[in-house]
Amino acid sequence: MARLFLGVDGGKSSTVALIGDETGRVAGAGSAGPSNHTDGEEGRAKLVGAVEAAVGGACRQAGVDLREVHFEAACLGFSGGPEDKQALVAQTVRAGRLLVTTDAVVALAGATGGEPGIIVIAGTGSIGFGRNAAGKTARAGGWGYIFGDEGGGFDLARQGLRAALRFEEGWGPATKLLPMFLEAGGAKSANELLHRFYTAEFPRPRVASLGLLVERAATEGDQVAAGILRKAAAELALLAAAVRRQLFAPGERAVVAHLGGVFRNAILRDQFRALVEQAHGNACGPPLYPPAAGALVEAYRACGLSPRLLGVPDVKR
Repeated sequence: MARLFLGVDGGKSSTVALIGDETGRVAGAGSAGPSNHTDGEEGRAKLVGAVEAAVGGACRQAGVDLREVHFEAACLGFSGGPEDKQALVAQTVRAGRLLVTTDAVVALAGATGGEPGIIVIAGTGSIGFGRNAAGKTARAGGWGYIFGDEGGGFDLARQGLRAALRFEEGWGPATKLLPMFLEAGGAKSANELLHRFYTAEFPRPRVASLGLLVERAATEGDQVAAGILRKAAAELALLAAAVRRQLFAPGERAVVAHLGGVFRNAILRDQFRALVEQAHGNACGPPLYPPAAGALVEAYRACGLSPRLLGVPDVKR
């Protein structure tokens, strides 16, 4: 039987698995629900179930049995860190080399195809992560919605709400954000809206989704909203700069990739790229491969291999 390799990207919304042969050809893909929680027996069961479903789907497509296959190497990257997941993963995945790591590691490997570089991820939160040619890694940001996550979706919503509050109270410029936020929150005033945001009715992901209102207002010509997006781009560019200073010499070439829903906005994305490429040596753009493919790249790397990936499907988180 041909040697098989496994890559898994386990996130807050879904889990994606890819199986590749020793030539780099992707032989199977599978997806399942989220696999980022390990709190309590129920959380651990959800993680194991999601990994088993995603890897099982990839196995069926590759024509192998999950209960019998033994991978040459497997890499699984999870949001929330790897420390409490190694033993759980080993219940489902049998591999000669089993690497359990973070989602940032596999996202970077996918973005650069395993080459040195930097990735800035901005979804609900934000983080910058990089690795240089010597294998040294560094991070910046990613400290959660209270103490960090600048430029992420929650921060966009927070800054938009602040702008709406200032307008209503008469100490900020006019903005479309106020009526937009009131409508989205089903409130008649900012005071009522804020009280709702502090209840279980508006958990963090729901608040973060309101960052889309900032993007919509900016698209409709609202200068306050556009300013929020430009500031977010600057914060995200600072993450890239901080990682670069830790890993790369001045002027040394570094690929900087961007990933996450926040970067779908053209105003923010273009500003981010312009700021990043002001640093001599930086080349900024979208990822080469998705994170699950990055996990597969890391599985190959664990065996000293670096084949070119072939047939990577468009399987997203």
